[in-house]
Amino acid sequence: MTTAEAQGASPPFSAGEHPGKRFAAYHRWDRNAFLVLVGLIWLGILMGFVPDILKHLRVGQPFPPIVHLHAGLFVGWLLLLTGQVLLIRVRRLDLHRKLGIVGMALAPLMVVAGVTAAIIVERNNFGTRLSRPPFLAIEFTDMLAFAGLAGAALILRGNASAHKRLILLATFYIADAGYSRWLGPSVSHVLGRDFAGRFVGLYLGTDLLLLALGAYDVMTRKRLHPAYIAGGLWILACQFGGVSLYRLPEWKPIALAIIGH
Repeated sequence: MTTAEAQGASPPFSAGEHPGKRFAAYHRWDRNAFLVLVGLIWLGILMGFVPDILKHLRVGQPFPPIVHLHAGLFVGWLLLLTGQVLLIRVRRLDLHRKLGIVGMALAPLMVVAGVTAAIIVERNNFGTRLSRPPFLAIEFTDMLAFAGLAGAALILRGNASAHKRLILLATFYIADAGYSRWLGPSVSHVLGRDFAGRFVGLYLGTDLLLLALGAYDVMTRKRLHPAYIAGGLWILACQFGGVSLYRLPEWKPIALAIIGH
């Protein structure tokens, strides 16, 4: 997670941008706003996963090793993101850029571990009350969305305003795993389990974070960043695609074949 911008020490506009015409690269509220957004990501993860972990500990149900690896990589990403935001606050751009190399290596490992963990967990759960092979559609599209956004952030790392928004969008998306565990049951109770109920239950947290970032940019810049618009459309496409595939009858035999049944 590298960036070319030192908040508080950067030019007010990105290279090639002109005041009043394009997106301002920096606003004095950014340092606090991005930290708050990262805090909200942590909130969803902790509220969703801590009860789940405690439940597993109570019943003595161990997680497969791949799940520990998967969790370690994702927590590492969140810690790195938090550290990168804090480094920007204290103007340590040198260390920020060096740690960005870690993020470049971490992202593809997260995708591989996420897909592998999903398959192994579904294979182990087959035939039990926890078995739900079609849910692989949601887990696979999570990784597809994250890979696309993180990859775009890497390509655009020289454009600070685009880079940081794409990194946030990538992390917003994978925060659905925590938020859906926390908010999903209540949403399903109210909206049911049809397409709309599934969609909102799975992605309410992610989409609220997405809207919060967009609202902040409109409030401070009077416009949305092109990377935010493109990333937001990618997010919605992956979300609609994931839920549609999950509910598609023809997907179930494919999911069963993927887990070896």
